[in-house]
Amino acid sequence: MSITDPQPVANDGQEGKEDLAADVEKLVQNLADVKSGIAQVIYGQTEVIDEVLITLLAGGHALLIGVPGLAKTRLVETLGTVLGLAEKRVQFTPDLMPADIIGSEVLEESDTGKRSFRFIEGPVFCQLLMADEINRASPRTQSALLQAMQEKQVSVAGQRHILPKPFHVLATQNPLEQEGTYPLPEAQLDRFLLQVDVGYPDLEAERRMLLATTGDDEQTAREVMTADDLMAAQRVIRRLPVGESVVDAILGLVRSGRPEESDNPLVQANVAWGPGPRASQALMLAARARALLDGRLTPSIDDVVALARPALRHRMALNFSARAEGVTLETVIDDLLSPLA
Repeated sequence: MSITDPQPVANDGQEGKEDLAADVEKLVQNLADVKSGIAQVIYGQTEVIDEVLITLLAGGHALLIGVPGLAKTRLVETLGTVLGLAEKRVQFTPDLMPADIIGSEVLEESDTGKRSFRFIEGPVFCQLLMADEINRASPRTQSALLQAMQEKQVSVAGQRHILPKPFHVLATQNPLEQEGTYPLPEAQLDRFLLQVDVGYPDLEAERRMLLATTGDDEQTAREVMTADDLMAAQRVIRRLPVGESVVDAILGLVRSGRPEESDNPLVQANVAWGPGPRASQALMLAARARALLDGRLTPSIDDVVALARPALRHRMALNFSARAEGVTLETVIDDLLSPLA
């Protein structure tokens, strides 16, 4: 599917705008109920919840990075319930094999003695998959999952098996204890629409969480939307108009992050390689999704600025001298955003 759908013909333009406005109005209320339902279970972490919802609304996958105990697993489970998605979880370990994720064929013998192969689906056949600590699995297993993410299908013994719709992966990484892990190559990180950094909750949120989760009346999530509703929302997002100023801001930001094309001295001195075209696509879709989440019909440059860090920080790499001098990607991205501020 292309980034934007074909525009309506001239004589149906006004009717198309009215239909879009009605669809947006309905979705805004549904999404407000979704956020309210998540907030009953996940305390604080408003920015994290928004970025994960933006990822799902844009039809993409997210990489969640944070230390243990920050409710990453609970967030995925809650999203599955609230959005009405079939959710599964895989704990990635060094001995995990590709067949443990995508499934395998087994040889069966019928009552008549006839033998045949039957495909047994793996946990990837769901609508919302949590890939827990994805960097602990071998590159071969990581690649099997990332291929499924990209192609929305798997191939076993020469046969294609289509994954359910919608299909989203929320993968997690623990920034601690990196011994014995297999960091995702930058080219594979590019498959994730956003990288969501999960930090500690603020004092008030942690106080509410402490009181709510240690009592005997813990809140549970309830279904607010269905999988069909989510796919309908994804189609609406692709219909939202985008102004030329926002398009120019996205292109200017992404292209200025490439050392071969940038005239930014900080980029030229510190960046080994910059974001590719997928970064522009991610920013375009994510900006539309953020606008819808806020109840707006069209994204603004503020949306681009707000989403630049999660969209770019896993699509850029610092050179050796930059790492040695303590330069961070956040510093570089903030400098790239200064003309848009």
